[in-house]
Amino acid sequence: MELSTVLLILLAVAAALTLVYFQYFYKNPRKGSLQIILAALRFVTLFCGLLLLINPKFDSKDYFVEKANLILLVDNSTSMKDASSEADISQAIEAIKQNDALSERFTMHQYGFGNSISATDSIQFNQGNTDVSNALATLNDVFVNGNNAILLLSDGNQTLGRDYEYLTLNENSSVYPVVIGDTTQYEDISIGLINVNKYAFLRNSFPIESTIRYQGNRPVSSTVTISINGNRVHQERVSLSATINSQTLNTLVEAQSVGIKTIKIEVGALENERNTANNSKETAIEVIDEKTNVAIVSDMLHPDIGALKKSIESNEQRSVTLLKPSVGQSELEDMGLIILYQPNRNFRNIYAFLNNSGANFVTITGSKTDWNFLNQIQKSFTISGSRQSEDILPVLNNAFGLFGLGNFAVDGFPPLKGTLADIQLNKESEILMFQQLRGINLEKPLFVILTESNIKEAVLFGEDIWRWRAQVYRNEQSFDKFDEFIGNLMVYLGSNKQRNRLELDYELVFDNASMAKIRASYFDESYQFDGNANISITIEGKETDFSRVSPMLLKGSFYEIDLSDLEAGAYEFTVTVQDENLSRSGTFRILDFNPEKQLISANYKKMERLASKNGGQVYYLDKLEDLQSDLSSSQQFLPVQKSRDNVVSLIDFRILLGLIIISLAAEWFIRKYNGLI
Repeated sequence: MELSTVLLILLAVAAALTLVYFQYFYKNPRKGSLQIILAALRFVTLFCGLLLLINPKFDSKDYFVEKANLILLVDNSTSMKDASSEADISQAIEAIKQNDALSERFTMHQYGFGNSISATDSIQFNQGNTDVSNALATLNDVFVNGNNAILLLSDGNQTLGRDYEYLTLNENSSVYPVVIGDTTQYEDISIGLINVNKYAFLRNSFPIESTIRYQGNRPVSSTVTISINGNRVHQERVSLSATINSQTLNTLVEAQSVGIKTIKIEVGALENERNTANNSKETAIEVIDEKTNVAIVSDMLHPDIGALKKSIESNEQRSVTLLKPSVGQSELEDMGLIILYQPNRNFRNIYAFLNNSGANFVTITGSKTDWNFLNQIQKSFTISGSRQSEDILPVLNNAFGLFGLGNFAVDGFPPLKGTLADIQLNKESEILMFQQLRGINLEKPLFVILTESNIKEAVLFGEDIWRWRAQVYRNEQSFDKFDEFIGNLMVYLGSNKQRNRLELDYELVFDNASMAKIRASYFDESYQFDGNANISITIEGKETDFSRVSPMLLKGSFYEIDLSDLEAGAYEFTVTVQDENLSRSGTFRILDFNPEKQLISANYKKMERLASKNGGQVYYLDKLEDLQSDLSSSQQFLPVQKSRDNVVSLIDFRILLGLIIISLAAEWFIRKYNGLI
């Protein structure tokens, strides 16, 4: 306890005695036993109160020795089976743990990693992937204080995560890789990354991008074959060498039929090539038939019509036909969407068709629109009041959520020629854009989406939309943003399907079972995510008698099922929401693909670069004695004696409060009993 604290306590005693003296004894002739008892109680109260204010404390020091951390990080992936035996690595780890010199210097920890990292005291080469960067980054976050030496026992081949050779750990952590396996680099040609779209449209060509990689020292050539559902669709010869060790092939293939198509890419093996497991790869694509025919019906010529036609047809899956209002209904029946441009009385037959067919349509009004006819012929909206033409600026509704707007914005856009009339919407609606006139935001719709009985309708209360497309090009040197906006509108209006309350997210082909997961999102009747649903999945093998029903587990904002225990093969599945008449089905394939077999040599060069970047050094399994000797003699990992200051309160404040309460209560009762109150 410090001297200043002792002096404060003595002052507290003196202050309490002085106050008691003046309260009970100064100029007071009575000095009986009652007076002394009351004075003692008052002294206890005052002294305890002053002690609470002083809060006396004393310091104590604890001395301890802090050792550095020696972290044994063992690669548990299946590729380690070919690199070394479990017995050899277990024996090496045990030798490190039993080393007395290391035990005196280090506190030892053992972890195993593959897809993820976990603390363990055993070795099991059963992980289907290797993520070295995740394991090192996790240890970097866990062991923040003290000196840390990480012994990475691995073949250096990574199949998941970021490239670990560029990982920089904390300054107090060093990495000492121990290379496991054969370091001889064998000649090898392989299929690398494959890029395909998830969907393709019927009778359209879709791209297949594939990378061919070569590891070796001499010029080689081989044939690459692309097959779809077993039928060869493309063949190409590639030439590679030590300097040109990769080549990317871009191939266009026509989608000739609807359905899921399995794409297989193969490269011919080299002479005496040891590893042929990486000479082929598979993926899949789903071919769908979804071409939309759009009709623009107009009784006039206007630049808007040309701008809309070019924008809509920027997507090859949409075609535009220009029609007069006198067109026959048989021709309209072939259209997936109808755009009415400035309708007038000649559009009577068009509206009759729309009312009978329930088709989706877009209405664009302007200076040539017949407003009286429009109010009579349709019930979606009503125009009243002054119909004076004005230049109307657009204001985007940021809360609009019926479909995505992408990066589309209307800031700085030129005005449309609209009307000052009052607009009353008579159907359920969501406004896409509001009107602005001379800097004043009007609570009137400029662009609105109306829905009723599964019929979707869009209305633009203004002409000269061609100016918007031109403004986008002026800003971006491209029409893409405007065309994408119109495309999103066409996708939304071109489908009569309501939003599905049960949505699925899965791949058509999984490279291996460890990556196989199916996710589901379920929404209630108001389309809010429901986290209390009971969702199950039924899985059946297409080529086997396998069948299983499993629950899907809630994972935050979705439900998920892990299929890592399934064998390679083709499967069908159905996801069902219990107590609801909702289910969705699909198919997927799991390939017999092992990424751990893509490389057979240890990547010691990458491990050397990792060690160099993080203050360590590479060792080999047969030179483990050198590692133990270097660590036990390194000045970097000497144990450090440290002290810890413990500040302890001299008196528990709860005891002081209790004494104050007791003394005050006792003084009050004594005074009451003796008639002094």
